[in-house]
Amino acid sequence: MLEQLKEILSNKLKVSPEAITPEATRDDIELDSLAVVELSLLLKSELDIDVSDDDLLEAETVADMVELMEKRSAKV
Repeated sequence: MLEQLKEILSNKLKVSPEAITPEATRDDIELDSLAVVELSLLLKSELDIDVSDDDLLEAETVADMVELMEKRSAKV
């Protein structure tokens, strides 16, 4: 799941792949609130994972985002 998130962040949102580590914060990867909304939409369209932008904004690190993705993808 981390690799899938990394791919979306780097390819679609132009985040440096080297910056995307599990412990990186949204500030570390320069992901502002508008980019978080876009990420939420991309997760739904690319991976069919429904994570709201509000939930993503509460995630403090990339690892927290991955955990949210895993929880939401498990609910089928």
